[in-house]
Amino acid sequence: MARNPARNTVMHTPVLAALSSQAPSDDITVCGWVRTRRDAKAFSFLEINDGSCLRGIQVVVDAGTPGSESLLEMTTGASVEVQGKLVASQGKEQPWEIQAARISLVGPADDTYPLQKKGHSLEFLREIAHLRPRSNLFGAVFRVRSRMAYAVHQFFQDRGFLNVHTPMITSSDCEGAGEMFRVTTLAPGSGVKPEEDFFGKPAFLTVSGQLEAETLACALGKVYTFGPTFRAENSNTSRHAAEFWMIEPEQAFCDLAGNMDLAEAQLKHQVRDALERCAEDLAFFSKYVDKGLIERLKFVADRPFQRVSYTEAVALLEQSGETFEYPVKYGLNLQSGHERWLTEKYFQCPVIVYNYPKEIKPFYMRQNDDGLTVAAMDVLVPGIGEIIGGSQREERPDRLSAAMAHHGLSEADYWWYADLRKYGTVPHAGYGMGFERLLMFVTGVGNIRDVIPFARTPGHAEF
Repeated sequence: MARNPARNTVMHTPVLAALSSQAPSDDITVCGWVRTRRDAKAFSFLEINDGSCLRGIQVVVDAGTPGSESLLEMTTGASVEVQGKLVASQGKEQPWEIQAARISLVGPADDTYPLQKKGHSLEFLREIAHLRPRSNLFGAVFRVRSRMAYAVHQFFQDRGFLNVHTPMITSSDCEGAGEMFRVTTLAPGSGVKPEEDFFGKPAFLTVSGQLEAETLACALGKVYTFGPTFRAENSNTSRHAAEFWMIEPEQAFCDLAGNMDLAEAQLKHQVRDALERCAEDLAFFSKYVDKGLIERLKFVADRPFQRVSYTEAVALLEQSGETFEYPVKYGLNLQSGHERWLTEKYFQCPVIVYNYPKEIKPFYMRQNDDGLTVAAMDVLVPGIGEIIGGSQREERPDRLSAAMAHHGLSEADYWWYADLRKYGTVPHAGYGMGFERLLMFVTGVGNIRDVIPFARTPGHAEF
């Protein structure tokens, strides 16, 4: 039995490894939390789960086993350590079980433990976000989240992209929405001027690392950033959170077509990886959350995306005969209902909408030759709507200057961004993928609050 000399504790085997074993073992240690306990006269059955997989492992504890005198305290939620033999299970639901030689109570849980063996609403589980990862649903969500984060890095690293770290504190508003959290050391109502604040100017939590990523792409070629972003949008919808993660690649010497190709390839990679590496958890989601999930993911993984211009998309929506909550009109942003109709009803596959009117897009997007549209693109998926938004960036100094003036931005504030167009400008493009929206798509979970360990929304910053 291996011990860690630094801590003098038994090295334990994850439940996933135990259940995946190819042979029995005379010496195994498993640690975890009790899901259920059933008692008979001569023995007890415990189901132990450690979060490494969806399933727990059954532990058989005979009367008289060292530590069995504490069995009554090993209630649902209690943590235990079990040493014993890994043997073939007598039941059909799992290949292996543990015959305990010793069992120890690590931490008790009294009868107030809220995750008893019964159904719980999502609303209730959000109130106990510190405990909900122990539930089947949220354990599965966060295992998939971990794997999808790994797949992000795998995709870009395999294609020669460099991972760069852009600042979370910025003085630049990338999106021009003005919905930013202020960062300050000044007390409210102090009357002190912004230039006397910590940074000498107004500073905010970033809404995007794009602008800074562009500077690195224009030196290193292909880069990506993957980290938290913030938006002070007073929105209580299932799609919005105040703190979320963004995946943002930028490529030098790349146009809109190359940008769309990369976005499609990444989304397919993420979906294929989930299907291959998260099969057990996806099967759970397909059974209890979204019965059409697996079929939809396979459809996305195997088929080309449909590409349609904004002008064509608006025409299709206007001719659909559908009654939408928000109006359909050229020059207006597409809303979730419009996006889902395009993906779920008309094309029945992911759709990339490109070439949007310049009036509804940010200043940094490249103006097309028609003078009316910009080289923007949004990737729409069934069940979610927009999951990726990006563009070819405006690399021409005069056009960028005109766009900034049109949007009321001061060139003095963005002097460093304009410098990229003065010193060796190149065509370049990039996009942002909302990581949580990706997770909603992959898991079928319908609320962004349920794919983030600790959601930040208006009026809620608990835990």
